[in-house]
Amino acid sequence: MSSYTPYRSSRRDGFPRLLRAEWTRLRSARGWVLTMAASVLVTVSLGLLVAGGVRTTCVTGKGEGACPAPLVGPDGTAVKDKYYFVHQPLKGNGSITARVSDMTGQIRLPDAVPGVRNVTEGVVPWAKAGLLVRQSLKQGTPYAAVMLTGDHGVRMQYNFTHDVPGGPHNGPQWLRLTRSGDTITGYESDDGKTWDEVSTVKLAGLPETVEIGLFATSPGALWDMAKAFAQATATFDQITLQGANGSWRRDDVGVSMESDGRTPHHPGGVVESGGKLIVTGGGDIGPATVEGGMRADLMLIGGAVGMILVLVAAVMFVTAEHRRGPIGTGPPAEPQPARLLAAKAVVVGAVAFVAGLVTSGVVVPVGLAMLRANQNPIQPLTLVTELRVIVGHAALTAAAAVLALGLAALVKRAAVAIGLAIALVVVPQLLATAGLVPWLLMITPAAGFAITQSVPVFAHVDVGRSLIEGYYPLPPWAGLAVTCGYAALALGVAIVAYHRKAALA
Repeated sequence: MSSYTPYRSSRRDGFPRLLRAEWTRLRSARGWVLTMAASVLVTVSLGLLVAGGVRTTCVTGKGEGACPAPLVGPDGTAVKDKYYFVHQPLKGNGSITARVSDMTGQIRLPDAVPGVRNVTEGVVPWAKAGLLVRQSLKQGTPYAAVMLTGDHGVRMQYNFTHDVPGGPHNGPQWLRLTRSGDTITGYESDDGKTWDEVSTVKLAGLPETVEIGLFATSPGALWDMAKAFAQATATFDQITLQGANGSWRRDDVGVSMESDGRTPHHPGGVVESGGKLIVTGGGDIGPATVEGGMRADLMLIGGAVGMILVLVAAVMFVTAEHRRGPIGTGPPAEPQPARLLAAKAVVVGAVAFVAGLVTSGVVVPVGLAMLRANQNPIQPLTLVTELRVIVGHAALTAAAAVLALGLAALVKRAAVAIGLAIALVVVPQLLATAGLVPWLLMITPAAGFAITQSVPVFAHVDVGRSLIEGYYPLPPWAGLAVTCGYAALALGVAIVAYHRKAALA
């Protein structure tokens, strides 16, 4: 795939001259250039094909139509804000104390008999019941809550994206929430006498009058790549308020309606009995990682296929020379083999970076524009995150190319090197996309695909462990660091091997 241009320089020639020679060799190889161009074309075409084919619709009381834009929280993140709230207005400072004496629920499981709903008793791990103070009942507004969860003990959460663990309690628990100006503090207690602080947060700009009370909610039960109905019911007793002394108000915040526009879909409710409030709710208060709309990283869904061509091109750039003879066995004027391999790595990495940058720089913004034109809801995306996705994909492409080059220099057989590179970089990513062995994205070079994630994974939100649902086991930069580490290791071992061979020659 490449033409051969003999070196006429001495070993003392500078590295920049060596880079120029390798760049000349690379751009004169038509097959290599066409392979890289095909990589760009494949990734862009698949991404735009997906973007152009998506048509998201929602059923409302007015019939089927375009879905509304995602609800966003105080920091611009797409959020879910659906729960049953029993509350009172609190003017100025005050507090609420209550014991969650019992927490039950219902979960829909896959139907054992086709067409017969299979609903069982139980709560999902992130079912929530506790005390809540918020700016208003308007969805997406600032709030703070201390709560008992289905399987994660006591937590204090605020403004949807923040989560602070308390004690690992799953039985009856006393909770307290206090307000002092903009400062909200959550407490927990085993007996209602000795209290431990869970956390203190500031909700900037709280109005003088806020809503304070008891809530219950439950995210859906996970079925592979989908969620099904789940509901939580909590019994509150020993309820005391300071600063509020009105009657209880009841609101099913965010409840959706059936297609008739009048009947609530899975409504919550409250029963008052003997000083107890039994509150039932469904939904969630937290980030909308899947339901928040189409994600920018889905535009790079063809990246794994395009990466195969990048790996092939990188391998062939090295093995083409091995067919003429090992690097460094030419006339005495030829550069040192280790320096020559380093120069090849720099050139291949740079060209792969540019190819990746062109790919993501086209498919991400154009794909998102196509989704918006077709009235699909889009996950909120900051400019910084979009740039990280675009540049990160380019960096991943470069690191993968250098890894393939290092493998080719070590095994010296094109078919073996290509197979190894695909098995290490592409196969784990394809398996993770299908929801299989996602842990491979922590220990293989495929971890670098995490750099393209446009919606973070939150510890307090359960999602299906598939790339389609936005699940990456590592943060963006940590994932890319794993790929770069593999590339540096492969190249370093190859350079050491060439050094030793040259010393023995």
